[in-house]
Amino acid sequence: MKSFFEWFKASTKVKRWILLIIVGVVLTCYGIAKILTSEEISFFELGKTIVIFIIGFIAIVTSVIFIQKRSLELIIEANNTSEKGRQAQSNIKSLIFNRNVYEEGPKVVIIGGGQGLNNIIEGFKHYTNNITAIVTMSDYGNTSMNARKDIKDALISISSNQNEMKSLMDLNFRHERLRGLNFSDIYFVAMTEIYGNIAEAISKSKDVLNISGTVIPATLDEISVHAELADGTTIDQKDKIAEIVASKKERINRIYISPSNCKPAPGVLEAIASADVIIIGPGSLYTNVLPSLLIRNIAREIKDSKATKYYISNIMTEPGQTDDFAVSDHLRVLQEHIGSGIIDYCLADTGEVIPEYIRKYNKEGSDLVDIDNKKLSEFNVKLIQRNMSCIKDGKIMHNSDIVASIIIEMVCNDLKFHDMQNDTQYLLLQSVLKEQKKLQQKQQKALVKVSKKGIFNQNTSKHQEGKNRESKFKEKYSERVKSIQTTDARILENRKVANQIEKLEQTQRELNKTKSKRADDGKRKK
Repeated sequence: MKSFFEWFKASTKVKRWILLIIVGVVLTCYGIAKILTSEEISFFELGKTIVIFIIGFIAIVTSVIFIQKRSLELIIEANNTSEKGRQAQSNIKSLIFNRNVYEEGPKVVIIGGGQGLNNIIEGFKHYTNNITAIVTMSDYGNTSMNARKDIKDALISISSNQNEMKSLMDLNFRHERLRGLNFSDIYFVAMTEIYGNIAEAISKSKDVLNISGTVIPATLDEISVHAELADGTTIDQKDKIAEIVASKKERINRIYISPSNCKPAPGVLEAIASADVIIIGPGSLYTNVLPSLLIRNIAREIKDSKATKYYISNIMTEPGQTDDFAVSDHLRVLQEHIGSGIIDYCLADTGEVIPEYIRKYNKEGSDLVDIDNKKLSEFNVKLIQRNMSCIKDGKIMHNSDIVASIIIEMVCNDLKFHDMQNDTQYLLLQSVLKEQKKLQQKQQKALVKVSKKGIFNQNTSKHQEGKNRESKFKEKYSERVKSIQTTDARILENRKVANQIEKLEQTQRELNKTKSKRADDGKRKK
């Protein structure tokens, strides 16, 4: 009896259909009774009675269908315990195909390193489990602590239960015998000893940690990343490149790795060859993006792949690496290092962030990356301009959900172009894409409300592709930025003047003391 009354809870959404069945039964019975009890009936009355009967019959059939649909949804909801399933909307498509949509999703390969790579991974987890992250590590070698950190961060990003995975991997033991040790360090050392190398250890981690995607280091060889500057200076330490470039004020002429013939890690070339989508960036162009592409055969495999290739341009320039760079400069550097014909599409941000957020970056020598359409036309690359920036942990970053939805929509358009609208992958991707867009619209509305309070502003208007202009941020806030920069300059100038005045006053006080002392000495002599 208790389970029977549970059907009438508000959360079940069944009462409306039961009520409609009752209405349908009443109308149907009325129509039948009217015909059976009438000795004579006019044509108008007959038509009216038939219409009432049909309406009642349709109401009954519709209600039965929706009750069955809702019953199936409730059953699947009760049995679907996955994180993605819990987040999914309660509709028949998203619930029935909840597992299939991710297993049958497009094969996405993301190449890069650092926070940029990990951020982009998060957006694609809504659409597919077939994600392969090819990681450019901070340091190479099977036992490198920096290498383990890069792999660990990528594993956390690709995990379905990201918060729980982060808590596990970042766990520092407090037990007396284990104090000072980190779980991820112990885990990678143990897995490497069992399987022989870190690539195989990470591959097996997919099953051990129940991770949906795959993380692969770009190479297992111990390599060094070098930079050659415009004045001929060579920098042999990767971590020193930005610092030395900034101090010498010389641009980077080229990046190279040694040994130059190092092999890609097992699985890298296979993942690229079978990919539907290949994404390069965002991230530090010279130290996180290019080193992986310079490893033997990787660039060639990308070029030969039938996948659609995207380059995600950074939102901000990076001091000591990409000072004063525009989008075309990023593409130029890529072309100089790995050749042309690698990139099909370039994603560039046109979103708005109020100057107060830019100000922190300006103080560190960073600025917005310009979208220079005239120079971009020289490259055989299609430019996609969208509002896809956000503030995350106080940093200006790509909105991973928007980036993923842009690329997945392109995948759907490609399937549609090849007349595959009835393909399972197309239908499932479209279903999830609609749900994600609804969530993005809600988030945008929330951002607009926040912007009215003066915290930060995200403009929701669409931007046309190919329009020859700078980012909308610079158009709208250029005067405000100049005002802030002028104010900062005045403050610095006033501080300098104040310091000079203070030094003069200090000097004057010392002179007065000296004169006073001499006068006292003269009086004593007299």
